[in-house]
Amino acid sequence: MGVQDMISTARQQIPNLSVAEVARELEDGGITLVDLRDADELRRDGHIPQALHAPRGMLEFLADPESSYHLTGLDPQRRTVLYCGLGGQSALASVTMRALGYTDIAHLDGGMAAWQDEGRPVTRLDPTG
Repeated sequence: MGVQDMISTARQQIPNLSVAEVARELEDGGITLVDLRDADELRRDGHIPQALHAPRGMLEFLADPESSYHLTGLDPQRRTVLYCGLGGQSALASVTMRALGYTDIAHLDGGMAAWQDEGRPVTRLDPTG
């Protein structure tokens, strides 16, 4: 099995939300939105407003409430939506989050690229900070 097969399998196991669906859930205020991209991508492209940053390489540690690295704001009982650059990493990470006990997990299909393609708002990081 290759990575594309793994992504396809993951997408069959979790909700694949459109940009409009994620935007609506953000407006309603009922979700935790998590950006999985690395710091260089955030500096280059910005992030979706209200998103927490949890790089994919640290996700399991940041998501586990028992971990000393736990990221405040990540709660297994809360609706959590993940996104990455194109949607592959977030699909895979959604399955991982489910294994960690996150019961209401989904991802943004198409990732940040889809969000930007639709002209949705992006928060740019301060290049001096």
